[in-house]
Amino acid sequence: MQLPENATLEHAAALADQLPAALAEGSGALRIDCSKLKDCDSSTLSLLLQGHRLAQAAGRGFEVVGAPAQLAELARLYGVEELLSLAGASAKA
Repeated sequence: MQLPENATLEHAAALADQLPAALAEGSGALRIDCSKLKDCDSSTLSLLLQGHRLAQAAGRGFEVVGAPAQLAELARLYGVEELLSLAGASAKA
């Protein structure tokens, strides 16, 4: 699933509605691509945590790729960077 440039509160509910379809598209890990993301907030983290829960419930893996430094910093501040595998994400991006 590719996140758009803006995944803030205004857009998070619509993006969350796309998670089940994204999960149904494949059989491997649910992959959330954040490489286009420019504007994010705590709603973005909530979206990613929901994706993680859905993937886990389906017995699937979960990965976030292309996380911008802003998202990695938010995850660090909220203490979820390891859960979302964002530790060191800014160095990878």
